[in-house]
Order: sequence, then C-alpha cells, then structure tokens
Amino acid sequence: MYGAIKALIDLVARLRSPGGCPWDAKQTDSTIKVYLLEEAYEVLDAIEKASAADVCEELGDLLFHIIFLARLASERGEFEFVDVVEKITLKMIRRHPHVFGETRLNNAEEVVENWAIIKKSEKGPSAEASVLDSIPGNLPALMRAHRLGERASRIGFSSQDANTAWDEAIEKFDDLKAAVANGEKSLVGQKMGEVFFCLATLSRNWGLNSEHLLRVQNRRFCDRVMEQEQKANS
Repeated sequence: MYGAIKALIDLVARLRSPGGCPWDAKQTDSTIKVYLLEEAYEVLDAIEKASAADVCEELGDLLFHIIFLARLASERGEFEFVDVVEKITLKMIRRHPHVFGETRLNNAEEVVENWAIIKKSEKGPSAEASVLDSIPGNLPALMRAHRLGERASRIGFSSQDANTAWDEAIEKFDDLKAAVANGEKSLVGQKMGEVFFCLATLSRNWGLNSEHLLRVQNRRFCDRVMEQEQKANS
C-alpha cells in the first residue's frame, strides 16, 4: 500500500518537473480546485449508482488531485503530503477519545456533541464567534441548509423534532400559497426559499439529508426522461 501511494506521489512530481507535462506544469491551486470539486461530485455519482468499480476509479481521481495540491504546496515550501496524512491522523485520534482514550460515550449523539466540544477547544481563544462560522459559504445550498440547521440545533435555535419541523413546513407552504395568490414575484421567491429551508430541516429531523434526496430525485427524473426518449425513438 505504501509503495503504491509513493508511486502516485512520484508520478505527480514527475508531471510537475522540467521535462514533464506542460499542462500539469501550468496548474495552480485556483485551477486545480475546480477539478477537485468536479471529482468529488463524480465520487458522489458513483456512490449513488452503487457501482464499486466506478467508486474505486473516482476515488483515485480525487486522490490524484489531493496529492497534486499537496505537491504545489511542497514546491512553495509550505508542507508535504505526509504532513497532510499525519495531521488528519492525529486529529481523528484526538476527536475520538472514546475509541483511543478513556472517555465513555453511550451513543452517536453523544459522539457528535463531544466532537463539537473538542473542535471548539482546538481553536482556542480565537474560536469563531458563532457556531455557524466554520460552515463553508460555498457549499451547495441544500447541503449548507442542512449544516446550518444542524449546528443551530446545538444551541436550541432550530427545530429539535420531526413533528415541529413538519408544522413549520406546513406553515411555510401556506405562506407560499398566499404569496402566489398575491402575485408578487419577489415575495413568492422569498417564501419558496423558506419552504426549501424548512424541508431541509424536516429531512434532517428524519435522519435524512436533503442534498442527497434531491440528487437521487434528479437521477430518477433523468431516468424517466431518457426512458420516454427511448420509447419515442423506437
């Protein structure tokens, strides 16, 4: 295993070295981050297709771009790929004291709560002012809605149970219905956004993820359209 990883690291170094690949030599963090994001979504697609072969291939593509970014950092004298591996290993050990230490936790919920406590202590005095600060602003909107609600629920701000979330969703649907009847486009847009957010909260309270649910539904829709196209062309 270690030999295979070193071979990939050496391959990236060769691509970036004089006499290597002109295209790879031109790449920067800014250009590679786009491909990194694309590869991450291709991993998701492969997982949703339940294709082990595709998941294996796409994980390899994703790993390549991670190592490529580490190589760029190495060339600037910032860090090496081994530093990436060592840091995440130490972080996971530190954040799993119930596995690698003496802490006793009884369920997954307590693990999540303890994780948040450890994460906050790691940041020290400079920790973010809000529990929401560390959620990336460029996450897909539904995924970010899920994370925002999840974090807010830790301080009692967001719905704590599925029944309450359902009631809020119905209320927002009624508001949307009234806005549509009113015919004001900006208000309709606002109320649609509130409905989307409430549905993300509802799915979270059912132990589901709205981003995943919509991705699955998008795929089902594509399958139905393609099936109809095939029938029309047959």
